[in-house]
Amino acid sequence: MANTMIEADGKMTSGPRVDVLTDRCAGCQECVIRCPVGALDMDSALWVAVADSQACVGCRQCVRTCPFSAIVVTGPVLAGSRVRTEVVHPSPLLGDVAEVRRGIESLEDALAEAARCLACPDPTCVRGCPAHNDIPGFIAAIAEGDLAKAYEVIQRTSVLPDVCSRVCNQAAQCEGACSWSLAGEAPVAIGALERFVADNYSPPPPKVGEALPLSVGVLGAGPGGIGAAWRLVEAGAAVTVYEKDPYPSGLLGWGIPDFTLPEAVASRPWRQLEEAGVELRCGTEIDPSQLEQLLDEHDAVIVATGASVPVRLPIPGAELGGVTDATAFLKAARAALEQGESTDGWLVRAGFKKTAGQGHTPHVLVLGAGNTAMDVARTARRLGLSATCVDWLDERFSLARPDELAEAREEGVVVLFQRTVSELEGEGGSVQRAVLRPTRQDRRDRPPTVLGREATESLEVDLVVMAMGYRPERDLAGALPGTPVRREANGLPARSWTASGVLANPASSFAFGNPVGKLALGREVGLQAASLPVRERLWVVGDALVGPATVVEAMTHGKRAAEAILSARPTRPSRGETEGPRRALVCFASHAGHTRAAAAMVADELARKGLAVRLLPIEQVGPAELAATDLLVLGSWVKGLVVTRVGPAPSVQAWLERAPRLGGMPVALFCSYGIDPRSTLSQMAAPLEARGARLVATAAFRHGGSRTDAVSFARSALAGVRTLRKSAAVASPAALGGSRGESTQASPVTVT
Repeated sequence: MANTMIEADGKMTSGPRVDVLTDRCAGCQECVIRCPVGALDMDSALWVAVADSQACVGCRQCVRTCPFSAIVVTGPVLAGSRVRTEVVHPSPLLGDVAEVRRGIESLEDALAEAARCLACPDPTCVRGCPAHNDIPGFIAAIAEGDLAKAYEVIQRTSVLPDVCSRVCNQAAQCEGACSWSLAGEAPVAIGALERFVADNYSPPPPKVGEALPLSVGVLGAGPGGIGAAWRLVEAGAAVTVYEKDPYPSGLLGWGIPDFTLPEAVASRPWRQLEEAGVELRCGTEIDPSQLEQLLDEHDAVIVATGASVPVRLPIPGAELGGVTDATAFLKAARAALEQGESTDGWLVRAGFKKTAGQGHTPHVLVLGAGNTAMDVARTARRLGLSATCVDWLDERFSLARPDELAEAREEGVVVLFQRTVSELEGEGGSVQRAVLRPTRQDRRDRPPTVLGREATESLEVDLVVMAMGYRPERDLAGALPGTPVRREANGLPARSWTASGVLANPASSFAFGNPVGKLALGREVGLQAASLPVRERLWVVGDALVGPATVVEAMTHGKRAAEAILSARPTRPSRGETEGPRRALVCFASHAGHTRAAAAMVADELARKGLAVRLLPIEQVGPAELAATDLLVLGSWVKGLVVTRVGPAPSVQAWLERAPRLGGMPVALFCSYGIDPRSTLSQMAAPLEARGARLVATAAFRHGGSRTDAVSFARSALAGVRTLRKSAAVASPAALGGSRGESTQASPVTVT
C-alpha cells in the first residue's frame, strides 16, 4: 500500500510504494541493513524481505543495493526542499573582490538543512568525499546545535573545512553521491553545512604532541603540504616546509581569487602551523638534484609540489606579445587589485597597446572554460576588461563547476563552447586577432573533433590567457619513480563498494552527468598510493603524485603520507641506526596447506624476534597492508608439471601484476614445491624489483619444509634487512640513488 503526504495546500497525494519481488529475493538482507528509515524487514517464515511503504521516503537505496533486482520503488522522492544560499555579485564589479557566495547564514536554516539528512547506515556521501569525512556524524552534531562537536568530527579527517567547503566541486563528490542525489533529487547541502560550521566555530590550531625524534621535510606549501605538516606537527615531529614562492598556500594563495576564497581563509592554516612550530622556508626552490641532500638532512621527505606549470597550446602566434598564461595573469592581477592600481596603469604595465582611458575596453580571450579559466575571466572583469572564454568541449561535458559557469556569465563573461583557437595573428609583435574553428563532441569519454578549415571565425583581442590547466614539473617528476599514478580502479570493485549502491547510478542529474561512484573509486587508487613511498623515505602526494586533481585530494594525500611516516618511523643513514624492521607482513598462496604452514612458521619466528607480524592470504593484501609494514615476506606454492612451465601460483602471479610501487621495501620470497621449482623465485622477484622492492632473502622448501628451515629463512631475511641499512648508512648520497633515485641492492641470502 502506498503512503500519503499532505501538501501545503492541504491536498493528499500518493507517496512512494515499495514492492518486493519474492521470486527474486534471496533473503540476503542487503536492503534491510541499508534502509535509512527502517521501511524494510525480513519475513522470518519465508525468509524474504517485506516492505512498509508507509515508512518509505523513496530514496531508492534498497533498489541500488539489491544484488538480485528484487525491489521496485515507484512514486515520489520525499527529499524536502533544499535551503537556498545567496550569490551576491557586486555592482559595479570594478576592483571589488568581495566573496560572492554567502553560504548558510542562520542556525535556523542550518538546522532545517541538517534535518534533510537520512543518516544512511552505509553513507554513500562518505565514499564520494575524497577525505572520507564523517558527513552524517557532523550533520547530526549540527542538528543537536553543537557546532564544536561538529567541527571536532570534521577535523578527524580534514584540516581545511573552511577552504574545501568553498572550493570543492561537491556535485561531483559528496553531494553527487548523496542518497537523494542518486535518487534524482536535490542532495543535502553538505558543502554549505560544512562551511557553516567552519565559519561559525573558530578553527582551533594543531594540538602539538610530545616531541618525537623524527624530522620530516615537506616540499611545497599548498594543500598537500598543509595536510602533511598538520598531521606531523600534531604527532610531535619536527617539520620543515620548503616553498619556492615568497608566501605559502600554493594555488590557494595565488590561483583562487578572493571572490571565491578570501585571503583570510586561504592563509589561516599557515598562520596556525607556524604558531605550532612548523618551520616554513619560503623563497626556497628545491631542484630535483637536491632531493638526496634533503633525504640526508631529514628522516623522511614528502614531495607536495603540486602541478604548477601552465599548459600552453602549441599554435601559430603563441609567441606574440600579449599572450600569457593563467599563473602570470592571476599573480599580476592579484597584486594590482590588492594595491588598488588603476585599470589604465595595470593595462599599460601588462603590455596593452590600447587602454580603457582611450575609450576602448580591452578584450581578453581566455583559452579554456574550466574553473581556472573562470577565475581568470572573472578577475579580468574586475580589472575593467571584457572577457571571452573558448573551449573545444561541448557544454554538457564542461570541466567547470556549473555554478561557477553561471556566475561568470552573470558577471558579463562570454563563454563559447565547441570552439578551438587554431591561430593567433598580430602586428608589430603583439597579438590582435584569434582564429577560431568549430568542434563537435558527442560523448564525454571521447575528445572533440575539429571541423573543416572553411568554417572559421575571427575575434579581435588585446590579450590572450592560456588557462587550460596545469601539469607537474617534468624535471621533478623524472626523479619520482612510478609517477604519475593513474586514478583508475582496475578489476572488480570490492564488495563494500558495490553493496553501498554508490556505483549503481553512474551519472545523477544533480551531479551534472559526473559518474560519482566511478570517480570516487578511482580516487581511492591515489589515496592508497600516497601511503606508499616511491623510494625509501620519499613520499609523493597531491598533483605531483596523480597529476592535476583537487584541493581536498591533495590535503588527504598529505595526511595519508604523514600517517605512513609516523607508523614507519624511518631514520636517515647519518644517524647510524641500523636496527632491523619493526613490522612484518607474511602473505601466502597455499594449495594443499604446505605453504600456509611454512608461512605460519616464518611468522612465528619473526614474532619471536620482536616484530609485529601480520599473516594474511595474498588475496587480502592491498596497498593499505603494504603501507603498514617494513618487511614483506611472500610465499607461493609451485604451479606446473614436468612437461609444462613451472611458476608461482596463479593468485600470486595476478597479485604481482597489479602490485603498487614498493619504494625500497625489503622483500623475502619463498616457495613450497613438490617438483623442481626451477625459476619460480626469480619469476616472483623480477616484478617486485621492477616496482622498487629490494630482495633480501629467498628460500625453496620441499612440501613446506621444516621448522628449522622456516627459522633459518626468517633469520636470513632479518640479516638481509640489517645489511641493507648498514650499507645505506655508509653510502654516499650519489650511491643512494644517482639521478633516478634508485637504492643500492643487497645480495639476497638463499636458503634451500
